[in-house]
Amino acid sequence: MKFIKRIFSLILLFVMMGSFSQCSSVKQLETKAPTRFGNVYFQKWVAGIEGGGSGINLVIPVATNSIVLDSAYFRNNSAKLELGTTNPKTYIGRFKTALNQKKDMILSSDPKEEFKNKVPVTTETIPFELKDNECVVSYQEGNKTKYYKITGIVEKDMMPYPSAPPNKQ
Repeated sequence: MKFIKRIFSLILLFVMMGSFSQCSSVKQLETKAPTRFGNVYFQKWVAGIEGGGSGINLVIPVATNSIVLDSAYFRNNSAKLELGTTNPKTYIGRFKTALNQKKDMILSSDPKEEFKNKVPVTTETIPFELKDNECVVSYQEGNKTKYYKITGIVEKDMMPYPSAPPNKQ
């Protein structure tokens, strides 16, 4: 009987330790914005040639460059943020989508040839529950990574890229 109680106590201890260790991996959202954000929007795009790719650009204007944004989590994807080339106070996150991607599939009667096919990339799950008009940005404050949720993101009209420049005569 004493042995069973000891085993039960050890199992209970492991369960409690496991439940507390999950708390540290949950990412906490900040309630105060690290900077003032402008009108955040996203814009879908598609290349004009087959296999040219497609995606979504998430544009985040900021009031000052006092804080450096690192990554964005949007629509169950994540992307590194980069500063815009025309406006240094704008961050852009580029998310690829499956539409219009180049497909290099080898179909052969020889199974060894088909081993050269690339494994489909699976999307990672992000650690946040977000609506379609919300994103979370990560940034560094000191040596700590912090997260802030931006809501009310607006969708702009899709940007179709032409397959070739127009013919000027």
